[in-house]
Amino acid sequence: GSGKTRVLTYRIANLIENHDVAPWEILAITFTNKAAAEMRERLNGLVGPRCRGMWVSTFHSMCVRMLRSDAEKLGFTRNFTIYDTDDSKRVIKDILKELNLEEKTFPPRSVLAAISHSKDQYETPEDFAKRYEAAGDWKMTRIAKIYAAYAKKLRTANALDFDDLIVKTVELFRSCPDVLDYYQERFRYIMVDEYQDTNTAQFKFVSLLAEKYKNLCVVGDD
Repeated sequence: GSGKTRVLTYRIANLIENHDVAPWEILAITFTNKAAAEMRERLNGLVGPRCRGMWVSTFHSMCVRMLRSDAEKLGFTRNFTIYDTDDSKRVIKDILKELNLEEKTFPPRSVLAAISHSKDQYETPEDFAKRYEAAGDWKMTRIAKIYAAYAKKLRTANALDFDDLIVKTVELFRSCPDVLDYYQERFRYIMVDEYQDTNTAQFKFVSLLAEKYKNLCVVGDD
């Protein structure tokens, strides 16, 4: 209720009304589908049907759109499956059996939380393993093995989990300069709501998109 979303919607309206910016050059990112729908509704009230060409989206749904277009460049097909928590837990349980590890010692929920945190930090399974091998942490070194096996199983199944949607889009941008250039040209004005909630992978995603035109506006709680 402090007026963060109002700042972004009025800025977007100002860009369109007073600075001749095309709606499709604007990207507005927020964290929930509900917040994105609310922002679209407010923009519709401010600038009318012109806001229809604009991407007002969550990080995850936007990354799905981008990956559906170019997943082949990362070795996936466009009709990749998105795994929810239950799907991921099933995969982790299979891996625990394969590695002869006890579920009591390695609860699938805790293992997934460690993997998710690692992906949020934009860390590969190799980075994860190096970190804990250096620290001599027996349990986390085993989780590193689970993480590596999990990544392989997802790739074989042509599947991504929720965290992968952002990580793989950053990977796509970094490995395919033509794809990054396309989106940098497309989205010259980038706005992010609830910026205090961004993790490292999301920060890298926004930084890459904004790198060319450097027109980035964010709002967040201190």
